[in-house]
Amino acid sequence: MNSKEIILANINHDHPPRPGLDFDRNRISDFLFAELKPHNYHQKRWIEGDREYYDDEWGNIWHRMVIGSQKGEIFQPFIKDWDDLDHLQAPDYSHPDCAKEMKALFSQPSDKFKLAIVGGWIFDNARYIRNMGVYFLDMAANPDELNRLHRMISEVYEQKIHLAGKNGADGIFLAEDLGTQTGLLFSPKMFRYYFKTDYARLFSIAHDYGLKIFMHSCGKNWAILPDLLEIGVDAFQFDQPTVYDMPELSVLLKTHKAALFSPIDIQKILPTGNRSIIEQGAKEMFELFEGGLIFKNYLDLNGIGVQEEWDDWGYHEICRLISEEFQDFTF
Repeated sequence: MNSKEIILANINHDHPPRPGLDFDRNRISDFLFAELKPHNYHQKRWIEGDREYYDDEWGNIWHRMVIGSQKGEIFQPFIKDWDDLDHLQAPDYSHPDCAKEMKALFSQPSDKFKLAIVGGWIFDNARYIRNMGVYFLDMAANPDELNRLHRMISEVYEQKIHLAGKNGADGIFLAEDLGTQTGLLFSPKMFRYYFKTDYARLFSIAHDYGLKIFMHSCGKNWAILPDLLEIGVDAFQFDQPTVYDMPELSVLLKTHKAALFSPIDIQKILPTGNRSIIEQGAKEMFELFEGGLIFKNYLDLNGIGVQEEWDDWGYHEICRLISEEFQDFTF
């Protein structure tokens, strides 16, 4: 099997010859990644003291410590009062040039799985546009305004999905953090009222193009994983898989034929800097999720206090496990 076939076999639990792999720094990756660019938007960045400030395509202002994590946090949301919603200009992805770089990359001969990075998602964008603390109050007090904002955001993602589908992608990658260490940020009832219908509509459009849905989400979202699987998620990208009961998660994914796309846990395992713990973490994932597993690295090691050497210990253990289990496979 080639790389694309290996990824699809893991998603479908169809006897893959090995787990999928996605590692940077000249290590093995079965993926090609490409992003879409909004029409007529150019990001602004500036530094004041020890902080870097930058805007995003929705008009929010972010800030981060220069020596800290890559993303930072919201400094100034666009919607401070709901009257601001009338002035919100959604980013434009209707122009074919938004996919110019994606088309150029994905049109090249390759046997890799071509994954289109479509950005955040509905909740992810809305909570920043409004400010997350205020947003949760809105969920109870201002449903009409919130639904209007959600519609604007979902229309943008519909444009992105059409571009990805028309320009050679095999799947889309979305990022939607929905949970805390112990559960959802809001009730399952709120998820079903505010999000499930829009998610299902957008996933259906993607599936009509033959695209697979890769969904990143931090936190423990167990209460709605069946909902997400029901409406079409094909692979969950969890950076903290140990926040779940992993044997139970494995059974759920096998039942629904969906893959786990994950690094060795970035909270409890990689930051220990303990080689035996990291190698054991890789082995546990390998054994529990075999047949529906895609290993990856975490992109912001500095942000979680992890040295590249520790990350390499996990990678080499994964390669050793693959070579031992699948003796016909050579790196």
